[in-house]
Amino acid sequence: MDQTVAIITPAWNAQATIVSTVGSALAQTHAAWELWLVADDGFDYETFLAGAGIRDSRIRFLSSGGAGRGASNTRNVALEQIAAPYAAILDADDRLKPRKLELAVGALAEHGIVSTALDVMTEDFTHLRHVGAGPDRVLTAGTHKWVSLSMDSMIVWDTRRADGRYDPTMSNMTDLEFLLQLYRTVPASMHLGTPLHDYIKRSSSMSNGKNVAAGMIASKTEILRRLETGYYGLPAAEVDGAAAFLRISLDAEARYEAALAAKPGLLFEDHIEPMLTAARQDLP
Repeated sequence: MDQTVAIITPAWNAQATIVSTVGSALAQTHAAWELWLVADDGFDYETFLAGAGIRDSRIRFLSSGGAGRGASNTRNVALEQIAAPYAAILDADDRLKPRKLELAVGALAEHGIVSTALDVMTEDFTHLRHVGAGPDRVLTAGTHKWVSLSMDSMIVWDTRRADGRYDPTMSNMTDLEFLLQLYRTVPASMHLGTPLHDYIKRSSSMSNGKNVAAGMIASKTEILRRLETGYYGLPAAEVDGAAAFLRISLDAEARYEAALAAKPGLLFEDHIEPMLTAARQDLP
């Protein structure tokens, strides 16, 4: 039985991190993978990696068809071509823990989507916090965000059961929008509560720059609109759960600048988590 995982990695000015990122794929205990490295900057990553001693026939080198087309367009280039039964997202500055694919593929035997807890780090791989850590559990579109409260593209899914494309019209939150597309045909997912993915938190998102905040608010508002107008075709209970999260998240965005000023370096995840906890306590 074919258990190949197509790992999709968009790369834009990724020379400082790509060796570590690709190295994390090479270190996987599950060897049946192919890495689709899609350059969005015109750079020759194949020669660059060869210079670092990395040559592997499982690595496929592609171009986005331009420069600076964005992660969504770049990921879609690979999504249009992969034929593997499973797919995974790995950004060019992140890393997979060695057993991520092994454990995800095991869970995919029964579930069409697998998410994992994250090890959130600074750009020099200093640990900041975990997201979504805890017991393994089955989640749905309406409950997913209440457990895995950020960084939703760090998933592995069965391409035969769930299909989607990243929305290049959205500046932020494309990971959640993509995941909601997958939930159209896979009503429940498995969340592995062990941190299996090193996610790099960029300094721009940690400082709540105006462009970042505005993009987040606009994208969350659009996803909320799509949910409430039936765009994803989800059951009402799932829409209600996802929409409730987004309303709290939008409230958190409005309060974040003041909270950050009061506590410099405050992560958005640490800011929103108490709000989510309070909302859960208010549920019947």
